[in-house]
Amino acid sequence: MTSNANRDRIVDYVKSGIKRADEPLRLGVELEHFVTDEEGYAIPYAGDFGIATLLEELSPEYDEQQFSNSGALIGLIRPGAALSLEPAAQLELSAGPYEDIGLIRYDFEEFHRSLARTLEKRKQRIIIEGYQPVAKADDLALIPKIRYKLMDEHFQKIGPYGRFMMRGSASTQISIDYTSVDDCLRKLRLASAASPLFALLCDNAPVFEGKPRTHELMRTEIWRECDPARCGLIPGVLSPDFTLEDYADYILRTPAIFVPQPNGISRATEQSFTEIFAEEPLQTADIEHALSMVFNDVRLKTYIEIRSADAMPVPFVVAYAALVKGLFYAPENLDALDELFAGVDEEAVFDAKTNLMACGYDALVYGRPAAELIDYLFQLAYEALARNERSYLVPLKQMASTRRTLASIIAH
Repeated sequence: MTSNANRDRIVDYVKSGIKRADEPLRLGVELEHFVTDEEGYAIPYAGDFGIATLLEELSPEYDEQQFSNSGALIGLIRPGAALSLEPAAQLELSAGPYEDIGLIRYDFEEFHRSLARTLEKRKQRIIIEGYQPVAKADDLALIPKIRYKLMDEHFQKIGPYGRFMMRGSASTQISIDYTSVDDCLRKLRLASAASPLFALLCDNAPVFEGKPRTHELMRTEIWRECDPARCGLIPGVLSPDFTLEDYADYILRTPAIFVPQPNGISRATEQSFTEIFAEEPLQTADIEHALSMVFNDVRLKTYIEIRSADAMPVPFVVAYAALVKGLFYAPENLDALDELFAGVDEEAVFDAKTNLMACGYDALVYGRPAAELIDYLFQLAYEALARNERSYLVPLKQMASTRRTLASIIAH
């Protein structure tokens, strides 16, 4: 078995996500929540009123329970929705795929109504922000899932930011479809260039480690410093010459952190996927594991996952989904984004993040004011969306017009 053969297997896996020309393009939405007590302190996984018992109480609304290798309940599934746990018991709802923006709003509002009824009986609530607003990372325990234990051990060798990411952060993620290899690579490149602007627009982390933040876009800093080998931009993704083979090579040379074993007990490793699978072919489960161990601003699986937004209240999540739909599912807007981000390279994206963390809407991004660029993104999306979907942009668009973010509003 050669690395070229495994490269081809990853490429073929990504190609399996290509949608036919007659298929509707859809969006996937993931939103992470902090479950807290009435004082805002995070509820742990274990205990009489922990997250494990919350999942048990919610399970009648779902068709299937998911368990860790140790037998701990860690998720619930039903058609079109999955409830899962992030490392420190952040509650994530993954839903879709959606063709209709209105259904996103309906499903997430219905989920929150149901969850609120259960939490009220437990004297608990949800907080939807980009970083845990009260507790510090060191005060938060990991759930009983070996994947998170091994990841935590890996990140601690690099610095403190992995602990912050795993225990304290919460995000909104939007996934988009592609219709060909060229369409995939184009959207991957454009979304990567837009990612710093999306981070500003969706900035919702006013507190970091129990104190007021020292700059904007706290999650951007966390991810930039977490593990450069697997975070930030996919190397070379902004080049017009970037290929799926390049992406597969990047995945293969990334240290694996851990490898699932046939007995269900994963083992830690510092080897790359190329080294681990030097003599055997990658199976589908191996590819899915490898792709899940990179955490880029924009990640490619059998869909494109845009990961830079903080967790936000539902109206803002819906507005963000509408913005992404308007930008990436209109051919004329892909052309406009090509022109807007022409010449943007990795250094420009790095500088954009630095400037936005320091100056917010007053920052220069790619040589232009951030505020001007964001206004233009909304203009493009508004014109491309159907009339009945344009109104969903309003919460985020109106806030952007004031040059404020959710984080800055909470902070003041």
